[in-house]
Amino acid sequence: MGSIVSIRDVVKEYSLGKVVVPALRGVSLEVEKGEFISIAGPSGSGKTTMLNLIGCVDTATRGVVEVAGQDTGKLTERKLTALRLDTIGFIFQSFNLVSVLTVFQNVEFPLLLQRKLNGAQRKARVMQLLEQVGLATHAKHRPNELSGGQRQRVAVARALVTEPQIVLADEPTANLDSVTGQAIIDLMKSLNQQKGTTFIFSTHDYKVMQHANAVVRLADGKLQGRETGEAAVAAALKGMSVAPVAQAAP
Repeated sequence: MGSIVSIRDVVKEYSLGKVVVPALRGVSLEVEKGEFISIAGPSGSGKTTMLNLIGCVDTATRGVVEVAGQDTGKLTERKLTALRLDTIGFIFQSFNLVSVLTVFQNVEFPLLLQRKLNGAQRKARVMQLLEQVGLATHAKHRPNELSGGQRQRVAVARALVTEPQIVLADEPTANLDSVTGQAIIDLMKSLNQQKGTTFIFSTHDYKVMQHANAVVRLADGKLQGRETGEAAVAAALKGMSVAPVAQAAP
């Protein structure tokens, strides 16, 4: 189908005073259109940094990051902003909803920034998505009136409202219980299959990895390999230590 994200020999370093901290060390990755891909690894492995580079909220120190055919390192700030707004949707683990806005207004906000649809068209698009995520009856609620799972579903709707080619999700289930987290992943997977939207999400939870078409493993800023979701789960389970069963007292 062709790559929608192409990362080639990317190095990302941060300067903390006189100290240079490497976050990514020569990473290369191709993501095809329509993939449902997980970036896995422990905290500090470089997952969020990679998502930030793909999401055009940061730039590589060295190497090439292409998103939807555009070399992000060669774009002006205005063109980077346009690429973020028109091509990419974001889902954050902390939801990042605006507390003073209603559910409807939170989802509508990216459309207001785009300035492409009139009021009637925006309303139709927003309500269609709220229906899809099961929150049409909560359109007038504010975020503090919702559960964690409901707020994350609002965040999913907001990420999809501009009909982006790519949705990036940074630990989208981290602040949710296992049942609600599973529901969010199922929703993302369903939308991926229905619309062909490319989903790239970070996680360290093997229960989430199993739903991915592919799992890319990072450790210490280096790519460790790429495997299927099933293989990633099998490896995770194999590596888990099993405590011995205590013997009953005679």
